[in-house]
Amino acid sequence: MAFEYLETLNPEQTEAVVHNGSPLLILAGAGSGKTRVITTKIAYLIQHEAVQPWSILAVTFTKKAANEMRERAVALEPMASEAQIKTFHSFGAWFLRRYAEEAGLDPNFTVYDDDDSASLLMKAMPGMTKKQANIAAHKISLCKDYCLTPEDDLSRFDEDGELAEIYRAYQERLRATGNADFGDLIMRPVQILNKNDQIRKQMQHRFRVIMVDEYQDSNVAQFMLLQSLSGVQDGSGTYVCVVGDDDQSIYKFRGAEVQNILRFPEQFEGTKIIRLERNYRSTGKILEAADAVVSNNVDRLGKTLVAERGEGKDPVLVFLDNQDKEAAFCSQLIHKAVEAGAFYSDFAILYRTNAQSLGFETEFLHEQIPYTVVGSLKFYEREEIKDTLSYLSLLANPRDEIAFARIVNKPVRGVGEKSQEKIVAAAHSTAGALLENFNLLDSAENCSETLTKKAREGLKDFCSMMKNLRSYLDEKSGEIEGDPVTENLAGAAAGTNEESSDYERLSVFIQKVIEDSELDKFHKAQDDVDGTSKVQNMEELVNSAADYPLSNKGLLDFLDSIELDRSLAEQAGESADAVTLITLHNTKGLEFNRVIITGLEGGIFPREDKIGDELEEERRLFYVGITRAKDELYITSCAMRRLYGHTQPMMPSPFLMEAGGVFKVLGKVPLVYARASGSGGGFSEDEEELSPKAEILEKWKKGVRLYHDDYGYGQIVSSCADSGEVVIEVQFENGGRKKFLPEYQSKKLDIIRD
Repeated sequence: MAFEYLETLNPEQTEAVVHNGSPLLILAGAGSGKTRVITTKIAYLIQHEAVQPWSILAVTFTKKAANEMRERAVALEPMASEAQIKTFHSFGAWFLRRYAEEAGLDPNFTVYDDDDSASLLMKAMPGMTKKQANIAAHKISLCKDYCLTPEDDLSRFDEDGELAEIYRAYQERLRATGNADFGDLIMRPVQILNKNDQIRKQMQHRFRVIMVDEYQDSNVAQFMLLQSLSGVQDGSGTYVCVVGDDDQSIYKFRGAEVQNILRFPEQFEGTKIIRLERNYRSTGKILEAADAVVSNNVDRLGKTLVAERGEGKDPVLVFLDNQDKEAAFCSQLIHKAVEAGAFYSDFAILYRTNAQSLGFETEFLHEQIPYTVVGSLKFYEREEIKDTLSYLSLLANPRDEIAFARIVNKPVRGVGEKSQEKIVAAAHSTAGALLENFNLLDSAENCSETLTKKAREGLKDFCSMMKNLRSYLDEKSGEIEGDPVTENLAGAAAGTNEESSDYERLSVFIQKVIEDSELDKFHKAQDDVDGTSKVQNMEELVNSAADYPLSNKGLLDFLDSIELDRSLAEQAGESADAVTLITLHNTKGLEFNRVIITGLEGGIFPREDKIGDELEEERRLFYVGITRAKDELYITSCAMRRLYGHTQPMMPSPFLMEAGGVFKVLGKVPLVYARASGSGGGFSEDEEELSPKAEILEKWKKGVRLYHDDYGYGQIVSSCADSGEVVIEVQFENGGRKKFLPEYQSKKLDIIRD
């Protein structure tokens, strides 16, 4: 029988499809067509090997991937519709409904999500707060990912020695409900299969072929499930085929264990390894960069991707002064490409953490570049950012009812909706027709005695904190506003990248608001449970205020700038043709024509706390990012970056040094990179290509007359590029002479046109 679909496969893909007998590990490199191999193999097993479709079990990790696998297999062989093509968890639910009695479950059980588990924990452990329950539920979920019970050693997840007792109480309560949680969907089938020989043999007889996609993302419990189902220790003869890429294992924070794929040949005796190394996505130069990076990992089975699309353009490494220049470089690159006929959607901006999106969002809004944030809300739409801005808004304007309602009970202070309604009503009653007398903070303080004890105590703390913050801001404002010289220095520095030791920055105040309100603790608890980056996002908001003076005016200017960005975002709306802003983790499985990977500095990417196995995973993450690019790849690294409200010098990422000279380099090359790569220090040959200063020098040339908000009329007496920056010196009519950086301070400098 001729199988026409085999003719579309390359030799390695064909070898993987027709293989049978021994266990098979398909090492499928990025862009190598692994889904085609899996779906074709399912069809081939049914048509050529006469395998009954219902005896095939194929599992993957997402419903979307499972649906795609099923659709493509059925398109090749309609009988594939009878195969069990599921996610791991949907298979676990199917198994537990089939053997509900053995599992101690109601046959009609429901599956508890994270919130349900936390609520059940609060019932099982009276006195436990919601926050404590969320953390405990997360730890219990991790235990189940490792198939650990309360009787096992839980020390890796248990800091205070109380987890076993909590876990035990939770399990008893969960059993009483007759329901299961997500962890049970894998752990309970493993327990049943290991304890019940009859059920294990039934499953081994039922499933003669087991295939696992994205095997590098499997956790310990999922490996144990595969081991039990396949009967590798029983000699059942079940055919096992796993497909994955050890170089793309990037989900350890979700419980993924890269050792599952690395040790597969040891755990399944006689394993055949077939490497899919032909890449149909990226050009050769991009793949060369990817290999130069990931080959530095020790824990890998090894493969080298070969491009089927030719060599292509050199990947470009761009060294920039700071994160503002980084965002500006990206917008310039995109503008230039679109003017030449490209689409905005050709571009993707990749970054290590969600917090890094702010600079690009701000730049793109002002440059009218449409963008979409994938896998996350836009920066100013995020819960923790709205919370922080609400505190700031209420401090600036105690009449802000929306801000008051959002944060008076966040974190929880016992001030519910009814209490809030009383406070607002009292404020309106006191103010009468004089709206300027409407003050929610005063009202909260004055009417607290009419509320419940819990609300009274919560309001007392809230009002005291807000008063202290308001006094602190007023005091700092007095220091600046009482000194004209300092005020001018502060104003001149706002909107530039330069820090001044002559004034305190607004970032100090915002950090204080976050800490005094305990928003940091509140959102850190959620980060610990969900693996989110809410605290980092708040830190980035703090960073964005570093250019504003710590004063009332500074706060209002900061809030105004944010409101302007929000307004621009609303005007821009959504566009089908838009730049993609996305974290590196969220890019898995995606591809883009032109990719810019940003923030390649030590401490940013890789993170400073990463060593050993975790550092190797960071390196794999960089590899994943590189291999998303089809035609063009750009990497950016900054010499300075705002962190925690202060501008700090940065070192190039060690990954850049490891990659050697595979990049075309633009910008001022750091000496440490020059030594490591042999590229030479100083400015690259293409520096003028990166940041041309000619236009700026022409605009702000000697003889140009201008007006400054603070110093009045003047004339440029000198203009030059100093250390890569355009510096002008202005002689003012009042006798003063000042230097400016027009690229950053143009808002206060108006050119006088004749």
